[in-house]
Amino acid sequence: MANRILWVDDEIEHLRPHILFLKQKGFDVVGVSNGKDALTLVQQQNFDIVFLDEQMPGMDGLTTLTHLKDMQNNLPVVMITKSEEEEIMEEAIGAKIADYLIKPVNPNQILLTVKRILDRRRLESEKSAQDYLRQFQQIAMRIDPDMPWANWVEVFRQLTRWHIDLQQSDPAMLEVLEDQIAEANKTFGKFIERRYEEWVNKEGEVEEHPILSPDIFEKYVAPLMKEKKPVLYLVIDCMRYDQWLLIEKLLSREFTIQTDYYASILPTATPYSRNALFSGLMPSEIKAKYPELWQDDGEDEHSLNKHEHELLMHLVDRLKLDVKPKYEKVVNAESGAKVLAKVNEYAKHGLTGMVFNFVDTLVHTRTESDVIKEIVPDDSAFRSITRTWFEHSSLYQFLKKLAAEDVNIVITSDHGATRALRDSIVKGDRETSTNLRYKYGRNLGVSKNEAIIVQKPERWKLPLTAGSNNYIIAKENYYFVYPTNYHKFQKRFNDTFLHGGASMEEVILPVATLRPKNGG
Repeated sequence: MANRILWVDDEIEHLRPHILFLKQKGFDVVGVSNGKDALTLVQQQNFDIVFLDEQMPGMDGLTTLTHLKDMQNNLPVVMITKSEEEEIMEEAIGAKIADYLIKPVNPNQILLTVKRILDRRRLESEKSAQDYLRQFQQIAMRIDPDMPWANWVEVFRQLTRWHIDLQQSDPAMLEVLEDQIAEANKTFGKFIERRYEEWVNKEGEVEEHPILSPDIFEKYVAPLMKEKKPVLYLVIDCMRYDQWLLIEKLLSREFTIQTDYYASILPTATPYSRNALFSGLMPSEIKAKYPELWQDDGEDEHSLNKHEHELLMHLVDRLKLDVKPKYEKVVNAESGAKVLAKVNEYAKHGLTGMVFNFVDTLVHTRTESDVIKEIVPDDSAFRSITRTWFEHSSLYQFLKKLAAEDVNIVITSDHGATRALRDSIVKGDRETSTNLRYKYGRNLGVSKNEAIIVQKPERWKLPLTAGSNNYIIAKENYYFVYPTNYHKFQKRFNDTFLHGGASMEEVILPVATLRPKNGG
């Protein structure tokens, strides 16, 4: 496949001989006359290099460069300018251009620049692959079901960053990495099976236990209240660690960011993990303490999250915090626009709890839509579309405005999601819940290699309904199907992003504290 070049110049028609020359040399060249069109194309298509005119009317080259780097930081950009002013060059180089050329340029000069940069990218890709191979054995030797939680976090972070770095690498190298991630998830399932009961009951070596969902508010949000500044407690539903890395990069302009890691409770699903974030309690404790706020009826998981505001108010009261929290749930563009319009209210209020549902909505929509599945075929695309959404979202604008108002922010996720590629057959009665990565019911049957079987839900702090006595929670990338209509459900749910199980992607989550850089 030919390397693709995007050439951005307000006098693009005068550059047709240069473009024709490059095409004759085997390159695919697309020309546009302004920065806005360039940004649109980079969102929609893949390019290997961009030539960018520095002096253009409207959106100039430096502004376009900034947006390009926000969208694709690794995309090489060559700045072409009539000016040799040192200040302009320093600003462009500071924005990480690959090179700059002084007009007028000749075709051979352009050709040499393209070859040098693309060859450097090949060498960098090869170096990344070599670096990963050198670390492969080291990572493999660390993976052990008995290693501490902190080691699991570090291994997961390493594997995630390698997956991002190698996503444009040789497919064979990416396959090696994904096999190692799969092996790590297999061992992680054993680790969770052995340790989770100790965590939720605060047994064994408590100092080695992870921070869990019910601990987040008291550990990260409540201390910020002492600073006498407004605080936003933001949950981006279903956001994974790899997606946070891309969002974090965008927010780092306005905020200093401290990212820590915690373990989502099981099941890693909205009714359990998110209610725990807003209540400071485990699911069975919520049901016992506030039975009117825990509903066992209905299969729609969102029907069990109608009372987050009440749970948050109860939590604030138990911690004796002198504040009446606001609460907002943003589920679509309209509600996002309403929140953005009221940003001044939140900037002055002591505590606001907020849920943004885009990532979770994307996950569910992908399951039902072949078009979305084609747009988001794998983990790399899942990251990319999340970044594109965030960059253009009301949430990003909202957070930037809060930075200007000096509001402290805690951002986290209630659970992640995993790409489910293997089915696990379950035996149960008609009362069994229909969830795909976890189920509760009576005497559920499933392979022990494919799921955690919770025989004593009370020890896992899980509530029981009248028709259930145990839970099953999927390991690795399994999803549950019944023998009846097996092929129908296997066809529908295979290769979908799901949550509720015990994979690293669902359990190991970021919790970030953001302070405005202009804050006092």
